[in-house]
Amino acid sequence: MDFKKSNAPLNTVTRDMLAMSQQTGNVYETVCVIGKRANQISLELKKELEKKLQEFASSDNLEEVSENREQIEISKFYEKLPKPTLIATQEYIEKKLYFSNPAKQKDNLGK
Repeated sequence: MDFKKSNAPLNTVTRDMLAMSQQTGNVYETVCVIGKRANQISLELKKELEKKLQEFASSDNLEEVSENREQIEISKFYEKLPKPTLIATQEYIEKKLYFSNPAKQKDNLGK
């Protein structure tokens, strides 16, 4: 997924957790789903940023690193992106996340 095109807000927004928890039926499960997705997004963004900054790692000169404008622009771009938690919450609200609870599925099969 392209996180750069996410329509997630840049600032935190107060949400009605009871309304959000209707998909799972449990507030804590909703928070867990969003949290796990936020961790996935965070790891993906980190890998992507490290890959882009790897090009600049070849120089050992400290002065070159601090003066490299391209590196600074890349870092600023990633800093301006919405936080992973906000992206994950937006995906959850837009029902773009697939999630399942094996414990609930097991209970349903046993009944």
